[in-house]
Amino acid sequence: MTLRQAENYVRLANTLTPYGLAETELESLFRAERTLRRWAERECGDGSNWHIERDEATGKPYNVYHGDGPAQRYPIADREAAALARAERIAQAHGLTAFHQTDCRGCMLYLIRPGDIPAGKDVGAYYTRGVAICI
Repeated sequence: MTLRQAENYVRLANTLTPYGLAETELESLFRAERTLRRWAERECGDGSNWHIERDEATGKPYNVYHGDGPAQRYPIADREAAALARAERIAQAHGLTAFHQTDCRGCMLYLIRPGDIPAGKDVGAYYTRGVAICI
């Protein structure tokens, strides 16, 4: 961890202190964000010929090869769903809401505090008012 990342970590921990998150929970949220980032990068294509696709009928994820030679496809564990469930469980235990932003170019996980989103507005338009769980 670089000095800048350490400073960001402390700043984030201090921001979430009023909500009672333990250090182990914060680490779990960071782990979930990193998992979601890697997943999104693989969905978008990370430069290799392998990427993740979901079956439209079943929703199950597959690792798919679209390179030279025959196409290949095999099922993989749904790490995205597991990471989201872990983040939502931690958020709900502290009166927060987890929001997954799916663009791999930014932070993938936000914690939305009460009052962050104006009443009646879409969370997708205001999620950046929440706390970004990335360093």
